[in-house]
Amino acid sequence: MWLTWRAAMESALYGEQGFYLRERPSGHFRTSVSASAVFAEAVLALVVETDVALGSPDRFDLVDIGAGEGVLVSRILEAAPPTLRDRLAVTAVDLSPRPDDLHERVTWTPHIPHGIHGLAIANEWLDNIPLDVAEQTPDGPRLVMVDTETGEERLGDPVGPDDLRWLDRWWPLSRTGSRAEIGRSRDAAWAAVIVRLARGRAIAIDYSHPVDNRPPCGTLTGYRDGSVVPPIPDGTCDITAHVAIDACAEAGERAGALSTGLSTQREVLRGLGITGARPPLDLAGTDPRGYLRALARASEEAELISTSGLGGFGWITQIR
Repeated sequence: MWLTWRAAMESALYGEQGFYLRERPSGHFRTSVSASAVFAEAVLALVVETDVALGSPDRFDLVDIGAGEGVLVSRILEAAPPTLRDRLAVTAVDLSPRPDDLHERVTWTPHIPHGIHGLAIANEWLDNIPLDVAEQTPDGPRLVMVDTETGEERLGDPVGPDDLRWLDRWWPLSRTGSRAEIGRSRDAAWAAVIVRLARGRAIAIDYSHPVDNRPPCGTLTGYRDGSVVPPIPDGTCDITAHVAIDACAEAGERAGALSTGLSTQREVLRGLGITGARPPLDLAGTDPRGYLRALARASEEAELISTSGLGGFGWITQIR
């Protein structure tokens, strides 16, 4: 069946037999959450910062959007100091069924709640929001169609006026054959988060690229069983595309964000004291087991902040 990429991704990822309704993400790709519990510690530090900024309210909302298997919020609940844990109202947002072993205090829902007072976090969520793909032709950009069974592509209709305006602003196409992933759907998804944030902080973390360095052929990628595979939208693999994170940030501002920070995961985590520094060698002589634990943690921290991997992820931090 020939569909636009947005329709094909929607069906392949979230349809009746969609990838995310059938599969456990941790079996197919590695995220910061699955890489190390250190990531949950970092998010907990941001929760504490936000809680202090809000004056330690009686109820603090923690909302994990695209929660996967609920690992992040479960770890935060376990590690939070009692004075904060008792006030946490934790919501995991995901379309997949609730995991059997999820912490009993976590509310599981397919919908982002309204009136969030606290912290909303979306780690590797925006890259799975379906989008259309355009290719430049001598007559202007046209939508790319894809065969959902084989992944074969062909050109479809000309790009519509709203998408053209987005391309002109965020991903200009000049060379025939160059391609762009039209991020209006991601902008709308992130704006919907900001609208639901009554007071507090919203954070999006993802593969990303800026307007002055867009990839000329796009970034559509498939993942299956821990390997990169062709992005065939037949429901058997994850399909992602990097995020035009600056466009999402502007959409968040239009939706009511009062301040915006754009940075990388490396910058944010290093600011929280996660450096990947190796423990002193002297510790190996006085406390061998402690040295090995510290060395393992240093390795996990290094993976989270590596500029060629997870540390290169873009972060949007917006406050309302």
